[in-house]
Order: sequence, then C-alpha cells, then structure tokens
Amino acid sequence: MTASDTEERPAYLWAWRLLRLDFIGVAFGALFFCLSLTPSLLPRDWLFQGLIGGLNAAIGYGIGVFLAKILRRFVLANRRWWPPPPKVLYASKAVIVVVAASACVLMVIPAAAWQRQVSALMGMDGPSTTSYFRTLLLAAVVGGVCVATARVLLEFIKTLARVLIRRWRLSDEIALFVGTAVVVVLVITLVNGVLFRGFLAGANAVFQPQNATTAEGVVQPALPEKSGSPDSFAQWDSLGFQGRSFVAGGLNADELARINGRPAKEPVRVYVGLQTADTDEGRMAVLLSELERTGAFDREVLVIAPTTGTGWINPIAARSIEMMYNGDTAIVGSQYSFLPSWISFLGDQEKSMKSGRSMIDAVHERWAKRPPDRRPRLLLYGESLGSMAGQGAFDWLPDIPRMGFSSVLWVGPPNASPLWRGITARRDPGTPEVLPRYDNGRTVRFSQGNNAAQIAADTAAPWDGTRVLFLQHPSDPIVWLSQELLFTRPNWLSEPPGPDRTASMRWYPIITFWQVAADMTNAVSVPPGHGHNYNDFILDGWAGVAPPRGWTQEDTERIRLALEEAGSEGGGY
Repeated sequence: MTASDTEERPAYLWAWRLLRLDFIGVAFGALFFCLSLTPSLLPRDWLFQGLIGGLNAAIGYGIGVFLAKILRRFVLANRRWWPPPPKVLYASKAVIVVVAASACVLMVIPAAAWQRQVSALMGMDGPSTTSYFRTLLLAAVVGGVCVATARVLLEFIKTLARVLIRRWRLSDEIALFVGTAVVVVLVITLVNGVLFRGFLAGANAVFQPQNATTAEGVVQPALPEKSGSPDSFAQWDSLGFQGRSFVAGGLNADELARINGRPAKEPVRVYVGLQTADTDEGRMAVLLSELERTGAFDREVLVIAPTTGTGWINPIAARSIEMMYNGDTAIVGSQYSFLPSWISFLGDQEKSMKSGRSMIDAVHERWAKRPPDRRPRLLLYGESLGSMAGQGAFDWLPDIPRMGFSSVLWVGPPNASPLWRGITARRDPGTPEVLPRYDNGRTVRFSQGNNAAQIAADTAAPWDGTRVLFLQHPSDPIVWLSQELLFTRPNWLSEPPGPDRTASMRWYPIITFWQVAADMTNAVSVPPGHGHNYNDFILDGWAGVAPPRGWTQEDTERIRLALEEAGSEGGGY
C-alpha cells in the first residue's frame, strides 16, 4: 500500500498491520537477540540481559525489515519466480519462526554459562541456567514495545503523507519524504527538548532534597582546619550532602599519630558547595579564602580534587594521602552539581570540565604567587567524572608540569576524557590500548589497577619529574564505552584481554555498544579491583605517584592495614 491510497481500512485491518511481523525481520531480530547474549565486560543478571536483549532484537528486526524491502524492490521485483507459490512461502515462514524461536531458547543455555564465567573472574556467583530463562519473556516484552512504537510512528508518517497528497496533490515520494522529515523533527524535539528536559527536571526534584540532608553519623566539625566549622567562611549548611560528609570525615591528628608513631598535624579539608555562593566566581572566592584561613598553602602537599556529579570525593583516596603524609596535607574540592555522575555526564559533561578548570586555575594562580620555597607540592586527584573534570584544565600533557603539578592520579577516566583519549591515541607503537605506554613512560603511565604488585611495577623508578598515572580496569565500562563501538571494532577488543575480561567477549556492530552501555549500570556494584570499583588500590596509585621521602612497600602495607581498620565512609558517585 502506498501513501496515496485513500481507501479507508477497517479498524481490525489497521490493528493487524501493527501486529503482524515481517519474517525477514524476525530472523534478524532473533540473530541480534542471540548475539546480545554473548558476554561483555561485566556480569549481567536476567533483568538487564532482558532489557538489552529486547532492545537489540528490536534493532535487528528493523534492520531486517529494511533489508527485506530493499531486496524485494530492487532485486526480486519482476523476477519470474517471485513471489514463490503460497505453499513454499508459508513453509519458509514456518521454518523461520521455528528456527528463530529455537535459537533464542537454546542460546540462553550458553549465555548463562558465559555469565557464570564472567562472574567467576570477579569472584562472584553467576546465575543459574533456569533463572536465566526469564530473559526470554522480558526481552519479548521490551522488543515488542519498541517495534510497536516504531510502527505507530510509521503509520503516523503515512497518514501525514496521505493528507499532503490530498490537499496539495504531492507525489508519493515527496509526501513520504516531507512526512518523514516532520515526524523525525517532532521526535527529536520531543526527546531532546520535552522528555530530556523533563528527565533532568525530575532528577533535580529527586536529588536536590537529598543534597540538603546529612548522612547518618556526620556532624559539623569543630576544628578550624575544616570547611563548615564555626570559623569557616563556607557555612556548614551550604556544603551539600557530599561536602558535609567529606569535611567531617577522615582521621584526626591523634589517630594519625597512633598510626604513624609520631606527632601528626590536623589534615586540612576545604570544600565549597553549590549553595556556598550564588555564582562560580563567588564560590571560588570563598574557596581561596578558606585555603588561606586554614593554612593550606603551608602544608607539605596540596591536593586539588575535582568532584564527581554529586560532589563526591572518594574518602579512601582522601584518607590514604592524609595517612601517608601524617596529616601534613590539604585537600580541596568544589561541588558543581548534586546529580549522580551518569546524569551529569548525559546532561552536561562540559559543565564538569568547566568546573574543574575553574577550580584548578583559581588554586594554581594563588599557589604560584607564593615563593617557590614556601609552596606545597601540588597534587591532582580525580575519579570517574572527577577525572574528566580535572583533565578539562589542560589542553595537552605538557601543561601539567608547566603548571607545577608534581603528581597526578586519575582513576577510572570516562572514555570521553579529552586528555586520556589524546594520550591513548598517540601511544607508543606496539603497546596495547588497554595498557598503553606513552613516550616510554617519561611523564604519564597506565596501570590496570587491580594488583598492588603490578601497580608498583608499573610505577617503578626511574620516573623523574612530574608523574601522571591512570588507573583503569580492563573490565571498566566507563573507561571503554564510546560511540565508536556502534560501528567500529576497538583495538582493546582485538588485543589479548586484560586479567578480568573474558576472552569470550567479541565485537558485534551495534550490539556490543548496548552491551557495554548496560554494563555501566552495574559498574560500581562489582568487587574491588573490577569494573569501576578501584577502592582497594587507590593507595597503591598514590604510593606510585606521590610517595613521601623514603617511602617503602612496607609503609604502603602498613597504611593499607590502617585503612582496613579505620573502616569505610559512606558516599557515592
């Protein structure tokens, strides 16, 4: 039926057109679903597998329908033997349905085994084969909803085209083109405008109230070395949920003295929240005032720590450097959002980089005005979106030593991080993407970050001058997810797998992108040393880039034990 057909169809025929399936589409949908069951970076339970399987099945169905139309119109049209006799056609359709359904059911068996294999690499229990069959039902529902939505949009295009033909007597081709263009513009406007803005507004409504709360057990600090204390220019109530947890956390001087066996200083923790001032400039002014008030520029090390989306600074990273330097430290952070990192990344990743550059430039400018012999060592730390925020301050690698940074530790950098991407793309010939080497490791080095001995080897001397270290797990989807995965096989999937990535993972166009995207939802829920969970080895990263004078591996193990005894603090991305 063409767009110019004016014959009114009964409602039941219209409904049948929406429900009936194209059998070439069914074959491709089944193929895409089966391939989506293959393993990726992290274990997927039946729920996430059902969602990603249904989405991929719908995409495969659409591709199959499109190819079938092209084939019928340009290859099979006017062939004597096409269409085949009805019996042959019905038999072919029956075979397609049976084979497709059987393949989908049977593929669940190795899929569950693959998930157990990936889980075992991370010390987790995998799903049973029986429980994994729930994937089929959920995938069918998700795929059906996606296909039905696409068909409703196509019917709307055809209806709009018929209106154009009747009113302006346009040709079928022009009417369909105009109708398609109108619907595409409306859908993009709806998704990018109404739905996306509505999503962000809803996220704000959900997470903003949490920003005004305080975690259980967190109380306002009384010590002047902390922002939010009675002496502070940054009021306690203005710091936000994560800021209050940060300034109130950590160990005090007495606890550090017991760990290190010598008198310790009270660590300085400076922080400004979104409500500390009305503008970015105002917040930076308060932050600099706080640094001066607390004597941060008189400490041995000053750590600039751009935050993640919620304003979070990893408490293990903060505690580790404070223990290593016995409290002779100052750590500074600034909140730019109260949304989780994945929402901040989708909504405005430029905002994170702008915030990181603003804080780094402001602190560096004040630091540079001090006499060289009265400056602290300048360190930079960033994790996840905080790593991307920190990289936003530098146009290229030489800017880091030029600005006077002695040590940089970036953990789990998102794939879109500009400096990380540039260094990785220009890595030394013959080195793998999953563990590159740049300029023979003179300034920047990479480590897979899930083995203390390996991190020590990756950061071993000689390593003079500024040290920049990236910790990145082979199984971290936040590091490896990129739009290029849609249609291009990445180098890291052509190379031998890292220690926690299964060798069974393969690249498939479109499918692998959605698999890794689904892995992001589980990235921090896996054990330390895998996915986006770096907690157990951040200390080793610090020891590699910023060891105190005379530091030994025995000192690292002593601090590791102290961290375990001190316990963990709350928080999250």
